Amino acid sequence: MSDLIAIVTTSEKRKRLLILLRHGPRLWDEIKKQLNVTASGMLPQIKILEDEGLIIKERGLFQLTDLGRLVVYHLEPFDKTLKVIDQQKKFWQEHDIEALPPEFFVRVGEIKNPHVIEAGLEDSFEPHSQFLEMILQSKKVAGVSPLVHPIYPRFFLTLAEQGHEVNLILTKSAYKKIKKEYFDMLLECLQYENARLSIYDDDARFAYIVTDIYFSMGLFMKNGIFDSTRDIVSKDPSAIRYGEELFSHCLSKSRPINKEGQY
Repeated sequence: MSDLIAIVTTSEKRKRLLILLRHGPRLWDEIKKQLNVTASGMLPQIKILEDEGLIIKERGLFQLTDLGRLVVYHLEPFDKTLKVIDQQKKFWQEHDIEALPPEFFVRVGEIKNPHVIEAGLEDSFEPHSQFLEMILQSKKVAGVSPLVHPIYPRFFLTLAEQGHEVNLILTKSAYKKIKKEYFDMLLECLQYENARLSIYDDDARFAYIVTDIYFSMGLFMKNGIFDSTRDIVSKDPSAIRYGEELFSHCLSKSRPINKEGQY
């Protein structure tokens, strides 16, 4: 067998066809329409995949072989990850993404259609206005934070007062700061049934918020300093699902704060 990695990765046409066939057999006309290809451009690529034993044609339908299904099972998430990284390569290069829990570090490819929101130098220490606006438009808000910005205690208390579902996880150091400087707001927030706070037992080196319509994540730089000027954000359902599952993971490693502000 020739170099299988090269066969499936060096041709965009071959790669797209394999991923398409993962979702079921296709007629030739369906392939041309869905991939927007011509016979002269695609038939040679089909021949290569057939020779490699990755696809077959039976009763007029092109479909994956058992080997093809095995290859595409690993190819599709790999392809998604490369696309996400390539869209915001500089951001991923400059930040400590390995600080994410291992099972979510390898799933960053699920943060589809990401873009970076960046504050200007004059706003370096202020929350992104887009971030706050998107939260205000959301019905429920969940997130993890190792940091406490002065605006956040009042902001999240207001959300709870307005009936938003608020579920936040703090690191021990963030909780100590809130308890010392904003304890009255903390207690007031905890009286609302729609507001829940928890303490994360591990040292979170990332901060993020996920809502029913939005996902936003901030990371530490490789020098250990939190990047307060840039967040990676997405409204894609896949990114929101990633954020929700990451929150569930963190919540399983957290302890709830009771209405007296203790845990």
